[in-house]
Amino acid sequence: MRPLRLAILGTRGIPASYGGFETFAEELSTRLASRGHDVTVYCRERAAAPVYRGVHLTFLPTIRHKYLDTVAHTLVSTFHLLSHRRDAVLYCNAANAIFTWMPRLAGIGVALNVDGLERNRKKWNRIAKLWYAISERLATVFPDAVVTDASEIQRYYRERYGQPSTMIPYGADIGKTPTAEAPDRLGLEPGRYFLYVSRMEPENNALYVRESFERLVTDCRLALVGDAPYAPEYIARVRDTADSRVVIPGAIYGQGYQELGSHCLAYIHATEVGGTHPALIENMGRGALTLYLDNTENAEVAAGAGIPFDHENLADRMREVLAMPEEERNAWRAKAVQRVRDRYNWEAVTDAYERLLESLVKK
Repeated sequence: MRPLRLAILGTRGIPASYGGFETFAEELSTRLASRGHDVTVYCRERAAAPVYRGVHLTFLPTIRHKYLDTVAHTLVSTFHLLSHRRDAVLYCNAANAIFTWMPRLAGIGVALNVDGLERNRKKWNRIAKLWYAISERLATVFPDAVVTDASEIQRYYRERYGQPSTMIPYGADIGKTPTAEAPDRLGLEPGRYFLYVSRMEPENNALYVRESFERLVTDCRLALVGDAPYAPEYIARVRDTADSRVVIPGAIYGQGYQELGSHCLAYIHATEVGGTHPALIENMGRGALTLYLDNTENAEVAAGAGIPFDHENLADRMREVLAMPEEERNAWRAKAVQRVRDRYNWEAVTDAYERLLESLVKK
């Protein structure tokens, strides 16, 4: 494939230090760059250097506000893109659909990764939910191509809007990280702690996980890892515990995050909203015994390779894990790794995006 000039818009930027879209942008952009493409990622936070692992970083201002941050930065990035042409561009987040007609009109190929159904998140007010509802419709009209990362989201767009989409899943690496500095730093003994990782927002159920754990009689511990910039009241409720077994260190990225998933007794995934959740695939890929909230999107990733729970029985599932023979735990861990190896390989994900973006280049 001939080298292309590509751009990724709509995330906070790289190196990743926030959430799934940022990790996705880093993993995809650096792989595309290693294949010889000229890749630019638009960023909100200034990094130490203008190039990261072969990817050009463009830093532009935004409005630091819960409801304006994403769209304000993407608008500014779009204007910059129009004067610094690329062959094709990938927008992230359905909220940015309203901007995708501009580069398309200018002859730039445009794909939009819509992620999950953001309007269902409890953190958004009515105006924000309306914006996302309108954006879903615009996503079927303005870009050249729509990307969904889960079959359930692909089905939703097809049935609700009659819109076909390209389904490309999220990716993850395979294998444990041998070092354990982060668990040691947090006072966590390898194999003796449950791990939860997510943005601490209501629909991700960190409080439910903590309260379920506190019903257990065990000397194992619980690490609740994550943060959120616009959910201080909910985070305060999550942190309001007198149980010394619970560790809440905030967000942890990079090697520390990988170490925590590699050495936990079990990983708990409790998100309700969205498509394919990166943390679920990533921790399965590290061989974590996985407990997951049983909804369609999570089951698409983990069914048969993880243990489902609902809004009533998480404590029971955790007790079952504690009582399991180690041989049975290892069998679940092997299933999780094999699931990721079969379905969520980063190189295969990059292949799919590379083919899609090349197909959108205007001849």
